[in-house]
Amino acid sequence: MPSLFRRKSTAVVEEPVVEETPEPAHARPKGYTPSKKELGKETPKRPSVGRRGAGDTKPLTKEEARAKRRQLRAEAAEEFRREGGPRDRGPERRLARDVVDSRRTVGTWFFGGALIVLIGSSAAMPPIVRLVSNLLWATLAIGVVIDSVLISRKIKKLVQQRFPDSTQRLGGVYLYAIMRAITFRRMRTPVPQVQLGAKI
Repeated sequence: MPSLFRRKSTAVVEEPVVEETPEPAHARPKGYTPSKKELGKETPKRPSVGRRGAGDTKPLTKEEARAKRRQLRAEAAEEFRREGGPRDRGPERRLARDVVDSRRTVGTWFFGGALIVLIGSSAAMPPIVRLVSNLLWATLAIGVVIDSVLISRKIKKLVQQRFPDSTQRLGGVYLYAIMRAITFRRMRTPVPQVQLGAKI
């Protein structure tokens, strides 16, 4: 009778090791791309030298943020002063600016004269002062009208010569030039690109 408590054999039957074989190509779906691990390649790690972590940026203080905003505003104003805005773009308007900037205009004296007229026309002034103020106002107004007509005629002639295929409305160019002509030269935007008396 065999013993129920017989010690099992110490010989251990090892299970055969099944080597994994790559899946045949015909069993893979169409468009399958093997990974770098399957191809035996390793993805190289990016060097960390010179890289700044997301938490390394030092937050700006209120004073620094205020100074930064002031600097950005100053740079934007300087760029606008130098380049102008959308209304200043186009070869026709560039030509109109050059026409105005190359000559002395009555309009540059308009606001200064208007201030004198305003003071001289007050009721506290003697009648002779009020009369002179009114004459000065009329002279300035007539001078601005004549100057605006001359500027517009010159711009029309030059635009027709240099830009015969232009689709720009000349009425808008005339108004643009007239508004520039009644602005002090140092306050014009964009800044004048030609000298007084230059030939356009």
